[in-house]
Amino acid sequence: MQRLHFGNWIRRKPQVAILSALAVTSCLVTGLTTQVFAQSLPGLTLFSGVKAENQLPFRLDFGGQTNSTDRYILRIPQQKMKLAVAQFAITYPNYYKGSFDPKKIEVRVKGKKVPLSEVKWDKEGRIIEIFPQEPVPAGRSVELVLSNVQNPSFGGVYYFNCQVLSPGDTPLLRYVGSWILSIS
Repeated sequence: MQRLHFGNWIRRKPQVAILSALAVTSCLVTGLTTQVFAQSLPGLTLFSGVKAENQLPFRLDFGGQTNSTDRYILRIPQQKMKLAVAQFAITYPNYYKGSFDPKKIEVRVKGKKVPLSEVKWDKEGRIIEIFPQEPVPAGRSVELVLSNVQNPSFGGVYYFNCQVLSPGDTPLLRYVGSWILSIS
C-alpha cells in the first residue's frame, strides 16, 4: 500500500513540475515581449492632443528608462518631406530635464550619414538646431539620430516637435510633426 501511494506521488510530481515550468516560462516570455515592444514605434495614442497625421515615428534604442543613457532615432517620413530642408529644429517641453550631446547628433537619409555644418543645443530655449552642409532633398525619409542622450530622472510623456527651414524660404520654421516620447 505504501508502494502504491509512493507511485501516485511520482506520477503527480512530473505533472506539477511541467505545469510550474510552463507557468514560469509564459510569464517570462510575456514580460520580455512587453519590454521589447515598449518603445519601438508609437502605437495607438489616445488623448494626446496631437492629430494622428502629425505624430511622427521614433525609436528609443535602449528602452527609454529614467536616469540612463539612450539613443533617440526620430524619423520623418518621406511624405512629410515636401520641400528640401536646410535646417531641422527640435523643440521639447520645459519639464524635460534630460541632456543631449551635440557632438553625437547625426542626420541619416536612406541609412547614410549626411555631413553636418553645425549642431546647436540651446538649453534655455529648449531647442536643438541641426544644419546639414547641403540641403536634404525633398521626398526622402529622414532619421535624426540623437546618441548619448541622458534621460531625465523622472518618467513622463514628452512632446518633441519637429520644425524645418527650406532653402530660399522665408526664414520661418515650418511645423512638420511631433514625436510623443514616453520615459519610464
